[in-house]
Amino acid sequence: MNEIAAFFRIVPWPPAATPLLWASVVLIVGALLGELAFRGLRWPRVVGYSAVGMCVAAAGFGLGDGPRPRDVRLVVDLALGLLLFELGSRVSLRWLRANPALLLTSVAESAATFAAVMLVLRWFDFEFNAALAGAALTMSTAGAVISRVSAEIKSAGQVTERMIVYSALNTLYAVLVLKLLIGWLHVDQRGDWVQGIAQPLYTFAGSVLVAALLALAVSWAMKRLPVRDENSVLLLLGLILLALAAARIFGLSTLLVPLLAGVVLKNASERPCIWPRHFGTAGGVLVLMLFVLVGSNWSVPMLVTGSFAAGALLAARAAVKGLVMLASARFAGIETRQGLALAATLTPLSATTLVLWADLQVAHPEIAERLAPLVFASIAIMAASGPLLVDWGLRLAREHRLPSAPTSKGKP
Repeated sequence: MNEIAAFFRIVPWPPAATPLLWASVVLIVGALLGELAFRGLRWPRVVGYSAVGMCVAAAGFGLGDGPRPRDVRLVVDLALGLLLFELGSRVSLRWLRANPALLLTSVAESAATFAAVMLVLRWFDFEFNAALAGAALTMSTAGAVISRVSAEIKSAGQVTERMIVYSALNTLYAVLVLKLLIGWLHVDQRGDWVQGIAQPLYTFAGSVLVAALLALAVSWAMKRLPVRDENSVLLLLGLILLALAAARIFGLSTLLVPLLAGVVLKNASERPCIWPRHFGTAGGVLVLMLFVLVGSNWSVPMLVTGSFAAGALLAARAAVKGLVMLASARFAGIETRQGLALAATLTPLSATTLVLWADLQVAHPEIAERLAPLVFASIAIMAASGPLLVDWGLRLAREHRLPSAPTSKGKP
């Protein structure tokens, strides 16, 4: 066989699996499981995508242990950037001004979530700084999950719009709180007041500037090119990728840049922002890979170590969100049933928390490693349950616009 392989120039021999082979297998299996979840089980396709990642992790090939390749972070940043940009482009600041109860409820929900998680982590004997960091990491709702699920079932209504606004706002709060915390840790551990104050200000101001430039560039393109044209979609993808690359180069937030760019674009013009779903086929592939990668970010030892604390954290987090949303429902102008539905949709954790943890790891690796089992176990638990909670909440609110599963032509 060696002679035959040499004659036909099959190198290497025996054949070795390549990253391209594994990527193609993941795409095929992820697409099939996603469709099975949607058609067979009437679940969001995201559940199928995440299941592939969970199987990879359970087999011992996940990203929970060992170094994470740079290509993985690139895929996560770009896919999450697309979803956050879409999410931000649906946030109306005029609505927040017209209904201040939305902003007050958002602040109360995020603050209560932060406090509850911190108390749980202190009860599990996490040191004060680690408990603060863990609370900051888990403040935000998984914008990628709610964006994907709501688009898939074409939900529309009060709960959908509030879910989007609350998710965008608590992502903003989480990034700002974490950056302030990183600054405080510079002061507490190193006595460096200059860096402790300047770093958060630089990150926020720089992210706002890059976001404004991205919004300006996209606005320019929208006025001159048909948005749904394939070439225009590629241009938009390139602009977002360029902005994310600039954010990485200059140490800015890859979460704030696309989110704020979408918000600026939405509110700087009366023209509605109507995008191809997830920016077309290329974006759809990135979204699939995002959920596979997030689903694979755990290992069995980490799950065993962190699952108990993660379960308590998630339970406290869900309870607090539920209490705040139910208590503020009438004040915010919605029914009690809608408040319960909204609380369910704000429960998931996903890629946003993973990116925040990665940012903390760069600045304070010792605290990030202490929190790793807790964070990865929480994300693993939410990988399948999070999309189901969003789907259930939107259906409870009666805002879905598609049947539970597609039916064949000619059948009832």
